[in-house]
Amino acid sequence: MALQNTLKALSDPIRREILTMLKEGRMSAGEIVDKFPVTGASISRHLSVLKDADLIRDTREGKFIYYELNASVLEEIMLWLSELKGEEKDD
Repeated sequence: MALQNTLKALSDPIRREILTMLKEGRMSAGEIVDKFPVTGASISRHLSVLKDADLIRDTREGKFIYYELNASVLEEIMLWLSELKGEEKDD
């Protein structure tokens, strides 16, 4: 089920763009919202899907919520995809 949630989360272009932005470092919810021409509620839903898939983590600091990439899940997916392609593991 975890892989299914992850693939579903990655299927949306806005969510993929959010992950790309977070690759540069953590961002507040407001900073993320400012980058897209959609409502804050829509971005909140996208962040929730990403968080449910364990692709991002959130931290509350005062009245702000900051999001950051959870690279370990992405690394697991990359390993799985590499195995599907038949690539050798680096031991």
